[in-house]
Amino acid sequence: MWTEGQDTCISLGVMVCVVLLTGMARVLVRRHTRSTFIRVFVAELLATFQLCCCSHELQVLNELRPDTPSWTLTVIYFLSLVHGLTLVGAVSNPCGVLEQLALEQMPVWLGFLKIFAQMFSSGLSRTFMVWVWSLGISSRHFAERSIKCASPIHIALPEAFLVEMLCSFIFHSTVMHFQEVRLKFRIHMQAALITFLVFAGGNLTGAIFNPALALSLHLQCFHELFYNYLIVYCLAPSLGIMLMVLMFIHFLPWLHNMNRIHKNE
Repeated sequence: MWTEGQDTCISLGVMVCVVLLTGMARVLVRRHTRSTFIRVFVAELLATFQLCCCSHELQVLNELRPDTPSWTLTVIYFLSLVHGLTLVGAVSNPCGVLEQLALEQMPVWLGFLKIFAQMFSSGLSRTFMVWVWSLGISSRHFAERSIKCASPIHIALPEAFLVEMLCSFIFHSTVMHFQEVRLKFRIHMQAALITFLVFAGGNLTGAIFNPALALSLHLQCFHELFYNYLIVYCLAPSLGIMLMVLMFIHFLPWLHNMNRIHKNE
């Protein structure tokens, strides 16, 4: 008979194993591969794989303690720290790639390569977690978890669209403005921001703002309500990126220049 404490330890152990597995894979690739093409592809694949697998298991962990959301938020914070430390050089979010493409920080072919790796890894991570759950090492681990659609959307579609768009806008604009901050401080800032956004929007839409992660977590929901989920989890965060680029790269500098011109007159 499984206890809640044992199930919690098992879920945490699964996350640790995923992080160690992807970490060893990164080391092997760096040592034995010199091709930039392969390194970029594998880096995005492993980063997205780690993020999606840990998020899958985080949902299991959340079910174990539904009455203590602070526990889940604490785990999210520390997971975000781990991802920030281990996923250096990878984006693991198609919206982040769109941002870099819009800012002309990478060639188009590289952007498409990264997005392909992320979307491929989202399906791979889901398949891997279904296999892990089928082993039945915890009372909450069973393959049937992947069959049903556990929709995270608890508000009307237009409101859900706005929530995901705002989460994407806030997160990516904050990260863009703190790129010069030292890594050891920046990862804590990002982890705190992610935790806050999940706290604010988690009960509304899940506060995912990552199309690859959303597809991995809620593939069955995409099958049943494709257009709704495409709008909320793909178009909304992408629009948030575009609005962020337009505001901070184009509109605000233009407004600043216009003010300077008027002052000089």
